[in-house]
Amino acid sequence: MEQSKIWDHFQNHESTAAAFDNARPRYAYLAKQIKSQMTALNIGVGRGALEAMLIEKGVMVSCLDPSEKSIAQIAERHGLGERARVGFSQSMPFPDRHFDVVIMSEVLEHLSDEILAPTLDEVLRVLKTDGRFIGTVPANEVLQDNQAICPHCGEDFHRWGHVQSFSSERMGRLLSAHGFSIIRNDVRAFPDWRRRGIASFAKSLVRHVLGRFGSPIASPNLYFEGRRVQT
Repeated sequence: MEQSKIWDHFQNHESTAAAFDNARPRYAYLAKQIKSQMTALNIGVGRGALEAMLIEKGVMVSCLDPSEKSIAQIAERHGLGERARVGFSQSMPFPDRHFDVVIMSEVLEHLSDEILAPTLDEVLRVLKTDGRFIGTVPANEVLQDNQAICPHCGEDFHRWGHVQSFSSERMGRLLSAHGFSIIRNDVRAFPDWRRRGIASFAKSLVRHVLGRFGSPIASPNLYFEGRRVQT
């Protein structure tokens, strides 16, 4: 399955403009973890909402994505120039020890075993000493629950293109094996606290609590944060 076709559709087609709206609370949480004047690389751009938040905060943002159209749009919208690059996570077109923070939010679950390991090595390479790797993945996803079959070709595929499932234990082992010390590695949800009204607040609060317990009803994520400790 060509995942690039899925993500070109969601990132660039007019009919899917609202597809990333539910990600805004997650993006806002990630942006809070990064201080102004830091250098940050976001891998997997979506529609550029996280880049916009970081730029507004005064972060020196770079981004990487396989989609030429997405990168061209974000580079033009935010004046990123060569800091917006077309490429792949397992072979990043950035120099060694270049960033304070690397972000991968809802990306690792799309990578095959053959790509996941070199990707983590590349993240380590482009981070400064004591730099941080932060991001999210779906928590404890049962991949079979989102399998579908194409009615035209009969191919069995995951509706979002996921090929990996992560528990906090597995994420911890992966980060440690690739040279990171674990700062955080916990399950949580990202409810939208901006919605007004008592009912909306109550729903957000319930989702927040259920997310802490990893309840599937809350669509929980695993938030991870590792620090490069190699000199």
